[in-house]
Amino acid sequence: MNWSIAFEPLLPAWLLIAAAIVTIVLVLPGVIRRMRGAWIRAAAALILFAALFNPVALREDREPLPTVVAVVVDKSASQELDDRAETTRTAEAELEERLSEFQNVEVRTVEAGKAGGATVDGTLLFGPLETSLVDVPPDRLGAVVVLTDGEVHDVPKTADALGHKAPVHVLLSGHDDEFDRRLIIESAPRFGIVGETQTIRFRVIDDGVATSGARVRVNVTRDGNPLSSELVTPGATEEFTVEIAHGGPNILEFEAEPLDGELTEINNRAIASIEGIRENLRVLLVSGEPHSGERTWRNLLKSDAAVDLVHFTILRPPEKQDGTPINQLSLIAFPTRELFSEKIDEFDLIIFDRYQHRGVLPILYFDNIARYVEDGGAVLIAAGPDYAGDGSLFDTPLSPVLPVAPTGSITEKPFHASVTETGHKHPVTRGLKGGNLDPPEWGRWFRVIDVGAPEGDTVMSAADDKPLLVLNRVGEGRVAMLLSDHAWLWARGYEGGGPHVDLLRRLAHWLMKEPDLEEEVLRATARGGELTIERQTMGEETTPVTVRTPSGATKTVTLDPVEPGLWSATLPGDEIGLYRIEQGDKRAFAHVGAANPREFIDARSTDRLLAPLSEATGGRIARMSGADGAPIVPRIVPIRSGATFSGSDWIGVRMTEASILKGIVRVPLLGGYAGPAAFLALLVLLFLPAFTWFREGR
Repeated sequence: MNWSIAFEPLLPAWLLIAAAIVTIVLVLPGVIRRMRGAWIRAAAALILFAALFNPVALREDREPLPTVVAVVVDKSASQELDDRAETTRTAEAELEERLSEFQNVEVRTVEAGKAGGATVDGTLLFGPLETSLVDVPPDRLGAVVVLTDGEVHDVPKTADALGHKAPVHVLLSGHDDEFDRRLIIESAPRFGIVGETQTIRFRVIDDGVATSGARVRVNVTRDGNPLSSELVTPGATEEFTVEIAHGGPNILEFEAEPLDGELTEINNRAIASIEGIRENLRVLLVSGEPHSGERTWRNLLKSDAAVDLVHFTILRPPEKQDGTPINQLSLIAFPTRELFSEKIDEFDLIIFDRYQHRGVLPILYFDNIARYVEDGGAVLIAAGPDYAGDGSLFDTPLSPVLPVAPTGSITEKPFHASVTETGHKHPVTRGLKGGNLDPPEWGRWFRVIDVGAPEGDTVMSAADDKPLLVLNRVGEGRVAMLLSDHAWLWARGYEGGGPHVDLLRRLAHWLMKEPDLEEEVLRATARGGELTIERQTMGEETTPVTVRTPSGATKTVTLDPVEPGLWSATLPGDEIGLYRIEQGDKRAFAHVGAANPREFIDARSTDRLLAPLSEATGGRIARMSGADGAPIVPRIVPIRSGATFSGSDWIGVRMTEASILKGIVRVPLLGGYAGPAAFLALLVLLFLPAFTWFREGR
């Protein structure tokens, strides 16, 4: 309890000042002249003024606040190595038991370091500590005890940055004699052109052991498939040249052979992910004759920066004889030999837009086109009436790779292009805006070429469920047939138009083997701390997948349907590293966390990161276990004052004097409610004037 005196005047200040002046005028002359009773009169006036100032005794009722001790427990992945986790748990329990013996100490346990997650690169302890102490004033914090292996990546640069004066004690797990082998990627490109080579620089380092000079074998895999085996010298920078095999992520994993007795093999592996970028796709567009929709394909392909377009229109077929001299024609001769013999393999896609065989291309070149498809090329035929009549492409050596044969008839009546049941599963036509309605919210077309039973997948249908868009694979290549030349109506916005850009662009990129448009594919992506698995299939169902974690553990995951043809599952990525997903002959790979996590750059237990901070705050840094593995937890000593908070076998807690005010008791000394003090003051006030009158009256 704390006592204090306060004044609560009964009169305004100006009136008290005026009364004081009058009193001094009346009393001071008597005191100066030493008149009888003058001092008694002065005492009476003083007591009266004291009563007018109304002195009050205040008693504060306070409750002491406990001293907060923060125990920060490192739950990062490196704490799972060796016996660190068990040692930390034992030390934590012993520490909390000892702190519980102090009556005025509150223990705040902070579990930090990502707790095995993979959303942040590195071990973060001081950020979570600051968050957990937002409601604790700095003067109430008595100590911070950190249980860790020392690999902490958010250590404040100075003690002042902590925001408090409490000592920071560090108890280290692990041992002094640890050694480990690690592989690091020194430099790797983020992007590479498909088909070209890139160079990766890496190094194998043996920490804690003398280099023997023996060569170390490093195995290299690409997307989980063995690629190379290299012999390298520890400590020396090595170079590895790799060809970018495909578009999208090319995941290269380097793994050094383990060192006998090393701390962990996790950091023997390192990942380099190179995004494969295709050079501009080369497309050859051959328009058979000018028509209303001729520019639809040209405009679409020219708008795509990734496409190099070569476009020819047959304006003057060979049979056209009008007597115009050749030197007066402003036309470019069709370079058939260069395009369809010498350079045909350089194109990623050939499009015939209403092309009719009228002798422009010799029959031999159609053989070249068929071979080109079977060897991995792609052909798209946007058919019009030409496909049903004389000079149809089906009457050429190209027919073996075409998925449909014309019947010779044409259906001409209004219809809505519709996505078939197969089309709802196919990535080319799945999810087209308005395609799920019946009829679709699209403008009508008016012509479709009649064909026989198609090969491959019919993804769109026309009037009377006739095939409209047919996709097929031939050998290593692909072929698509669009059996109407009215797609331009959508481009012109007729009856509201339709998704011509999405449809035609997807169609072209499927033909050019864009990975995202494959019908049968297993994909895996990592975002944050989650692993997402997707299975695109044309089947009615799919089987579970097997997930192999970076540590080698396997688990079976069942995929759930998301939409027609697409199945998915999401699971937490608890481990940092490369995940392998398998389903039959399908495989996918995804890397969770940083490619080369700081957590395992040097996994050995160390005091070099935390020692400067601990020393600056007066704390102590020591091991949690001795040479024999027995736990060692230092004594805890409460410190009321001083600058030393640690010793050879003890750690100190700076005890706080903080308290909370619960209430104030007010006791008037010369007035207010009746009480001993007030009664005594009244007797004094009555006695002094009476005694003054008695003394002066004699």
